[in-house]
Amino acid sequence: FAMLPLTLIRTAVGHPMLVELKNGETYNGHLAGCDNWMNIQLKDAICTSKDGDRFWRIPEVLVRGNNIKYLRIPDDVIDLVPAEDPSIQQHQGGRGGRGGRGGDGRGGRGGGGRGEG
Repeated sequence: FAMLPLTLIRTAVGHPMLVELKNGETYNGHLAGCDNWMNIQLKDAICTSKDGDRFWRIPEVLVRGNNIKYLRIPDDVIDLVPAEDPSIQQHQGGRGGRGGRGGDGRGGRGGGGRGEG
């Protein structure tokens, strides 16, 4: 079945996880929370330097979502994920609700038919 990433991460709250950042640092800790931008809050974390020779014990850390390269979550968490309701996706449409070309008649190359020119 299909699984949304944020649903999986939110199910993993309270479980141990590994977060690797784009800069090579890793954080091992227990997931305390996650928001819609995939910012991850870990408790009792151990940070490992990029080269792997330095370690720091951190009581609490917030990792910004756009710095994350990957997450490692225990396999047993996948079995705990609630099934997604397919009716929700039907009501949301295929693409985002904004964007595209509006029908307000503005834009183009000037000379809007008001006697200019």
